[in-house]
Amino acid sequence: MSSTRTKTLATLFAAGVLATGLTACSSGGGSSSNSATSSAAASASPMSDQPFGAACAAVPKDGAGSFSGMAQDPVATAASNNPLLSTLVTAVKQAGLVDTLNSAQNITVFAPTNDAFNKIPKDTLAAVLADKAKLTKILTYHVSPSRLAPTALPGAHKTLEGGEVNVTGSGEDFTVNSNAKVLCGNVQTANATVYIVDTVLMPTS
Repeated sequence: MSSTRTKTLATLFAAGVLATGLTACSSGGGSSSNSATSSAAASASPMSDQPFGAACAAVPKDGAGSFSGMAQDPVATAASNNPLLSTLVTAVKQAGLVDTLNSAQNITVFAPTNDAFNKIPKDTLAAVLADKAKLTKILTYHVSPSRLAPTALPGAHKTLEGGEVNVTGSGEDFTVNSNAKVLCGNVQTANATVYIVDTVLMPTS
């Protein structure tokens, strides 16, 4: 019975959310050897299992587009239910990346909002959307093959495009490539952790 229950819990939390490990640490015995670990886990726990950021208020409170709803779906499907990300979803469909993103495991997606795409001149955006190769390069630059918790976010991270994104900041304040602010972070989907950003990231080559 206990092994079955453990297996079930592992499946439910296969998304790789750090909270499971932190809870295990903090719920252990009160020995002095792990008191520091427990204290660190307690302070990190809220950051590692909850979305954060001002734009999170725009996410629906219930239904498929809510945080709990998105956690049940793979990332491209989850994004299609989020009103902040409709332009991104259009771009992903245009590039033929829906199945690629939905079938990937344990990835991180930096997801530009509709307003982020609106910063791009209309003619330029239309040209990019019409160029599948260029669009694919840009979109895969927004995806890291590792699932990054907020505590692991600062630093350089390889992308599916082949280049790197560089994240600076800490706590609930992060910037990607020096100009894209994280507006709502640590959003969980069935196969990805999503950081919603206010600027479209552009590969360097």
